[in-house]
Amino acid sequence: MIRESHPMEMGLHKRDANYVPLSPISLLRRTASVHPQRTAIIHGARRQTWAETEQRCRRLASALVRQGVGKGDVVALLAPNIPESVEAHFGVPMAGAVLNAINTRLDAATVTFILTHGGAKVFLADREFAPVVRAALAGMESPPVVVDIDDALAESGEIIGETEYEAFLAAGDPSFEPLMPEDEWDAIALNYTSGTTGNPKGVVYSHRGAYLNALGNAVTWPMPHHPAYLWTLPMFHCNGWCFPWTITALAGTHVCLRRIDGSAILDAIAEHGVTHLCGAPIVMQMMVAAGEGRPASQPVSMMTAGAAPPAAVIGAMEAMGVAVTHVYGLTEVYGPAVVCTWDEAWDARPPEERAALKARQGVPYEVQEGLMVADPETLEPVPKDGETMGEIMMRGNIMMKGYLKNAEATEASFAGGWFHTGDLAVWHPDGYVEIKDRSKDIIISGGENISSIEIEDVLYKHPAVAVAAVVAKPDPKWGETPCAFLELKPGVALTEAEVVVFCRERLAHFKCPRAVVFGELPKTSTGKIQKFALRAKARGTA
Repeated sequence: MIRESHPMEMGLHKRDANYVPLSPISLLRRTASVHPQRTAIIHGARRQTWAETEQRCRRLASALVRQGVGKGDVVALLAPNIPESVEAHFGVPMAGAVLNAINTRLDAATVTFILTHGGAKVFLADREFAPVVRAALAGMESPPVVVDIDDALAESGEIIGETEYEAFLAAGDPSFEPLMPEDEWDAIALNYTSGTTGNPKGVVYSHRGAYLNALGNAVTWPMPHHPAYLWTLPMFHCNGWCFPWTITALAGTHVCLRRIDGSAILDAIAEHGVTHLCGAPIVMQMMVAAGEGRPASQPVSMMTAGAAPPAAVIGAMEAMGVAVTHVYGLTEVYGPAVVCTWDEAWDARPPEERAALKARQGVPYEVQEGLMVADPETLEPVPKDGETMGEIMMRGNIMMKGYLKNAEATEASFAGGWFHTGDLAVWHPDGYVEIKDRSKDIIISGGENISSIEIEDVLYKHPAVAVAAVVAKPDPKWGETPCAFLELKPGVALTEAEVVVFCRERLAHFKCPRAVVFGELPKTSTGKIQKFALRAKARGTA
């Protein structure tokens, strides 16, 4: 480090002319100024320009300040992918506040915990979720002020709050000057992890990290100016992987989709000229099921994460004309932070091999500093042999500030100067990481480690399988054995014996499922299969 007394630094200080804290707020200001009449948001019959959108965000910020919201205060949001969710990603930080976008599938008790733990002062809530909101507020000693969002496309619900969103905005000043962060390390968002045991942890994002990952998305994908982006990924999930800010930076169009359905996705692509979308592998499966016999109406780029996408599903998407980019991340790293960067030399490989390569997690985002697979105790990197398993660890600029009011968990997650993901992976000779399992999902049978993902990848190759998940089932002899849970495609049948035979033809026998359960699999709102629930079923406790 060069000290300020060094000649190179003398008199060369940060000042207004040469230093502005990084913040996504700046991205909206520029886009509204340069492209005021371009379409910013599409929602049903509703259209908003960038000039209108910025004005509405200023009104929201002004109204929040008038409501008593100050620097660092939390404003909660419970809403699907609608225009108001986009606006909250700018209007809330423009008021100096912190946005807490809440999972719309959570029960009232969990929402109560989040509102209380985060200390929300204002709660922006879509009327469809009025029953949950009412029950959540009833469990609070000091509930926040509720502002109801009366979306025209909501099919149910009622107004229960003090004021309605449009009236709230009408009281705001369209010329309100956004409150930029004094320090780019200031908090911009609070996201709660989907806790499977105990209470969820509150992950705090900074303006700096949000800004960098917003631009990182555009550089890493890569994305052109003016994309038409379809909102299939929930905006409450890692702030939509920072894409509310990315699409705004590129002066693109936010195409809102209140409910996720395979046919609705394909229809929106055709109607609005959608160029990009994101989602978990389950979204790809929905598109493949709805697109049987009809390819996408034009070339589309899709970014997927949340689980290792089955090679068979990636292949089916490519056949539809959808170019899939596989990324990996966690709530703690602003969503995606690792990408399976494609090597053009792989284009000549057979389709199945290409899909397998694309299913790997990959290498760090350009804006992430470090990625390694290492022994979680010694932090010694594993050999890049594609076989030795270790834990994925990351560090860099797109890393959370830490867990709100949980110093112990923060310190543990950053032990040794690296963020410990809890995901087990191998490191390939080309530097690409490939997840083999969550540390809690690895199956240890007779002393052998079995990757549930490896078995799932085989199961997805069966033409009758729509969704597959494998967990450990207690076994008196082997300790644990694989148990497969399968959702079948409509109109097809499959037996347990047929599944076992199919797997034995493609896997070592000790890796094959010893039990198969058919039926709909429990999933989160982002499409992740809830393996904790399946583990309970496999144990016979649920």
